[in-house]
Amino acid sequence: MGKKYEQAAKLVDKPAYGLAEAMPLVKKAAFAKFDETVEIAVRLGVDPKHADQMVRGTVVLPHGLGKSKRVIVIASGEKVREAREAGADEVGGEDLVQKIQGGWMEFDAVIATPDMMKSVGRLGKILGPRGLMPNPKTGTVTMDVERAVREIKAGKVEFRVDKGGIVHCPVGKVSFDAEKLAENASALISSILKAKPPTAKGKYVKSIVVSSTMGPGVPVDLASVEAT
Repeated sequence: MGKKYEQAAKLVDKPAYGLAEAMPLVKKAAFAKFDETVEIAVRLGVDPKHADQMVRGTVVLPHGLGKSKRVIVIASGEKVREAREAGADEVGGEDLVQKIQGGWMEFDAVIATPDMMKSVGRLGKILGPRGLMPNPKTGTVTMDVERAVREIKAGKVEFRVDKGGIVHCPVGKVSFDAEKLAENASALISSILKAKPPTAKGKYVKSIVVSSTMGPGVPVDLASVEAT
């Protein structure tokens, strides 16, 4: 660990903090020269190897993520016009599928209409590993493309538990007000709590840590979060 990290780590001097305390500390402990992303890591008491314990979902963060996502829509007919009017960065059908197959990846989110999923399916090996494959469960396979585009542009994020049972998700930038970071984090945590699988046994949320990209982790008091 570098000297700057060690100095920042000394600021974390309590076992756990409420979100209202944690976010100012994350901002204070950030030392990089760029506007670091503030991230949250939630360790869950689930076994993702079992399909009925998979935790995933979406949430529109009240204050967004600090930048507008580049959204593309794969659609046909009237939905092409609807997607453009909603503010999609790129819209197309089979031509857009082929463009992505050719190596084009200048986007952050993909929305598709159900009728185009047969073509989009060919992109599974490209989009899947990057977490960009359209999915009905996250609202990215839909006929309501206008709503889907606007939600993503407004700060909608997808969360999904990884193989280690942890949900990693950004909740803003260090330049955000601490109060806005706390509200974004609270919205995300609430969505994760609501997504608890019925088959999950024992303690659902085991730990929560917030940090900036380069900064030390700040543990969050579970009691304060679960009470909200």
